[in-house]
Amino acid sequence: MVRILVTNDDGYRSAGIHALADALRDLGDVTIVAPTTEASAIGHALTLRRPLRLEAIAARVFAVDGTPTDCVNVAVTHVFNGLPDLVVSGINKGWNLGDDVTYSGTVAGALEGALLGIPSIGVSLRQTRGDYDFQYAARAAAVMAGAILQQPLPGRTFLNINVPKGEPRGYRVTVQAKRNHVTSVAERHDPKGHPYYWIEEGENAWEPHDRSDYQAVRDGYVSITPLHPDLTAHHALAAVEALPFERVAAK
Repeated sequence: MVRILVTNDDGYRSAGIHALADALRDLGDVTIVAPTTEASAIGHALTLRRPLRLEAIAARVFAVDGTPTDCVNVAVTHVFNGLPDLVVSGINKGWNLGDDVTYSGTVAGALEGALLGIPSIGVSLRQTRGDYDFQYAARAAAVMAGAILQQPLPGRTFLNINVPKGEPRGYRVTVQAKRNHVTSVAERHDPKGHPYYWIEEGENAWEPHDRSDYQAVRDGYVSITPLHPDLTAHHALAAVEALPFERVAAK
């Protein structure tokens, strides 16, 4: 039987993770190991300066008081006692598109799975007001999970899936969009007049690109972007080799 680990960054109580787990049960045995509390925008962080607690919440549902990356590692070593056949992270409340994947705890859960050699998927749904309808995102995740179980991806590769609101028009294989990053940090003051700072939503100006993940979801399609942990800028190797660092170092 296929063993599936489901995690997220919204916490084990999130309706999105349970909708995802339900959709994946046709493919195998599903176990949820997710953060005790919300761990959004935490990226690929590991908890190294305090112990972690693993709590059994219900049958095949566990909580870890750490990050999504912590959850995957604790699950592999102390819940599955070995590698599961699939890791699926989500369903996140809000897209993880383009450059923003570097901040995403949802994407980090899938990234950690890929680093461990496990076929992995991250799935996110457009942020909405009011109640979320996870059915189409859960369905898209199950479709892609079934596909990569039948035909595995290249090693150390995982999928970042983003789903529009409502019923999608179809699926598109995409590349990461690029966004014009403008930092917005508001200064406020506590009752004693001391300043504190709040990081706010940055400028959301996406560069046009017909095959980008952002364009796909804006057009009503499920975006499927293959990612990998190799951050080497291969196209810049020659430019770095041409830098005069040896001459500067010799001075």
